[in-house]
Amino acid sequence: MQRTWQGWIWRIASRFALIYLGLVVLLALLQRHFIYFPGRADELDLLREAERNGLFPWRDRDNRLIGWRSRLPGESPRPRGRVVVFHGNAGYALHRIYYIFGFRGVPDGALGWDVYLFEYPGYGARPGPRNEENIAAEARRALQELLLEDPSPAYLAGESLGSSFASRLAAESPDSVAGLFLVTPLTSLADVAARHHPIFPVRRMLRERHDVREYLKSYPGPVAFLVAGRDEVMKGGLGERLYREFRGRKRLWMQPQAGHNTLDLMPDSPWWREVAEFLEHPDGGSKER
Repeated sequence: MQRTWQGWIWRIASRFALIYLGLVVLLALLQRHFIYFPGRADELDLLREAERNGLFPWRDRDNRLIGWRSRLPGESPRPRGRVVVFHGNAGYALHRIYYIFGFRGVPDGALGWDVYLFEYPGYGARPGPRNEENIAAEARRALQELLLEDPSPAYLAGESLGSSFASRLAAESPDSVAGLFLVTPLTSLADVAARHHPIFPVRRMLRERHDVREYLKSYPGPVAFLVAGRDEVMKGGLGERLYREFRGRKRLWMQPQAGHNTLDLMPDSPWWREVAEFLEHPDGGSKER
């Protein structure tokens, strides 16, 4: 009887182990499907959507559409600053027009910033594979395109997963990046995955790293942080942790009641102006709002 009982336990345990290993293999193979959630659309439809919002296509030297811009090249007066936005892992760039309105200082237009919404390969109408290295390479080319128009340093904004690409570019080209604005940022993808899937060995499984913490170690410029107090994606206060660990010039804006996708992004919110002023004139302090 004892052997029968032990055999039954062994069979059950073996089946659970096989199921678990199968899930590990499946998650490892399909991990990019769980990381990137692109919105897709025809380029002509996107051009119409951009026109309705007063935006212009941002194209590279080969006339490829790489994103959207708030003004045409050479348009006067000269902008107060330029910011390139790297959006989160879902949708596409035109879903983030609130950055256009926020940095342009709607409704009074006092900030006068040019805003560029970078589009990821595999998102919107852009072809190409969706993976960390390919997106980072295209982001690097986009910054180079911008610097060809005007060599003065640009600002970079990274939203959620986009904080990885913004921070990586800043680390690679610190002289070309005047400052960073990180919105609901992650510390690393492994940290996020470990909090959502603690029963799996995600740190060994992940091919995509998105290690913002490591990138920021190589960036000496000012960094503004906008963090949601009830962020259900960056669990465990990852955004605050990133802010605390960063040793450079920094400021934190906290929205205590906001979730990952419920931040107050209205263009007349005072924090837009405060962020812009900090990035332009960092005071070297660590003030919280």
